[in-house]
Amino acid sequence: MVDHGVKNQKDYKGGVALFEVGKMYPPREHKDRIDRYRENAELVRCNADLINRLSEEIEVEPKRYIYANYAGLICKKAADLLFGDSPIYSAGEEASAEQTALDRIVKDNTLNTTNYEMAHGNAYRGDSFYKVKWAQEYRGILPESQDPYRAVIESQNAAYVFPETVPGNAKKVAAYHIAVPIAFPEEGRTRWELHVETHVPGEITFSKFGMNALTTRNDEVTSWTITEELGGDEAPLKTGVPAPLIVHVPNFSFDDSWCGLDDISEHRALFREINNRLTQIASILDKHADPILTVPSGVLEDGPDGVPQQRAAYAKVFEVVDSGSVVPQYVTWDGQLESAFKELDKLIDTLLTTSELPPIALGKENAGTSGATGLAVKYRMNPLLSKIARKRQYFDKALTEALFIAQLLEQSQSNETLDYTPTKPHIIFSDGLPTDDREQAEIAQIRTGGKSTMSVRDAIKRLDGVNDEQAEQALRRIDEDETRVGGIADSASADAVFNNG
Repeated sequence: MVDHGVKNQKDYKGGVALFEVGKMYPPREHKDRIDRYRENAELVRCNADLINRLSEEIEVEPKRYIYANYAGLICKKAADLLFGDSPIYSAGEEASAEQTALDRIVKDNTLNTTNYEMAHGNAYRGDSFYKVKWAQEYRGILPESQDPYRAVIESQNAAYVFPETVPGNAKKVAAYHIAVPIAFPEEGRTRWELHVETHVPGEITFSKFGMNALTTRNDEVTSWTITEELGGDEAPLKTGVPAPLIVHVPNFSFDDSWCGLDDISEHRALFREINNRLTQIASILDKHADPILTVPSGVLEDGPDGVPQQRAAYAKVFEVVDSGSVVPQYVTWDGQLESAFKELDKLIDTLLTTSELPPIALGKENAGTSGATGLAVKYRMNPLLSKIARKRQYFDKALTEALFIAQLLEQSQSNETLDYTPTKPHIIFSDGLPTDDREQAEIAQIRTGGKSTMSVRDAIKRLDGVNDEQAEQALRRIDEDETRVGGIADSASADAVFNNG
């Protein structure tokens, strides 16, 4: 049997090709991907440099440029529907050791927050990565007695991850290189080092390189050249897990590449055109908010030279000499605003269609005010729900793998005896839509033949937001009221019988 395993970065030919003296960082074959991450992040975060560049294109002042952040909206909607509601993680019986261990790992890593942030970043980058490691929360600042080692699941910056695939299969990743440039300020200069972790099944290897900065963008170094390999490499770290500790989550991918596709790049032209139209319309309206008034000749006062004083820039009034009669009127120009607004509507409609974002998802078209049922809203949200279902498949696979790796790592590295068997969890995702309680109650009534589906105690807890003890107190008061009212009714009935008799 031929061994195709990767022993360490130096033994793996791809690793040598990526990071060696004389090469560039980021590697040329990954540069376009890293640039796309950076450019899309600018669109979503709407920084000052982006506004300056866009305003220069249409020759307006940056402070007067209107930027409607549709890119950020698309990303937020994706994250909201994916992880706005926490998924349910199941590993067996509710009280089993496996379920207890799974709940502990999820809670210790605040996984729901991590998932939401990764879903948001995944929408504009196209790639996200879970990193699993055995570490202390504060990385050794506190003693182990106060900060014990545990299985950590965190988000790894995708710009620092460089996967390498198996020869002949561009979808199968053989090794994950995490290469992070680190700056060391010195007198009069900055020294750069590249710290590389190579993750392969069962092992992590480490190496360091010296670098010189090459290009800078917006006061940020974006590329380097590797000048030397630094000695003193750390010994390989045995993980005890038969898989790399990095898990890739593509936003969407084709069958011929590991790299994911984002939700933003294809809409860049629409973003630019929408914002340009908004800015130009605002510019026209601003120019004519205080229009100039034309009046007949002889209305203005004459100056020392006998010429009427026409200070249009100051008084916004000037005389018009005409053989006919001149009616005082304001000078305005509509700038074809009607056509501009129609074009703007078409651009926004095209963007929402191509981004699979129905207007009802934005609170438009009778959302929440027309009495539409939850089922009707769900049908109208179908394009967006289909998009979220597509994303969910990738997160389901990656989350299941990351949680399983975390359990395997805990079993391998912990000094304690653990009483559970590592299990791949079953994850139940919410669709992210608000629940129509009345509609759900009617469905339950039909399916159960009118039988009760909730106890009075649970109803009080849910409706009033109280705990068990407070619900019990409310039930006792209800029983007392019913007893009192029942006693009064019985007494009145007895009096009526006695009087009639």
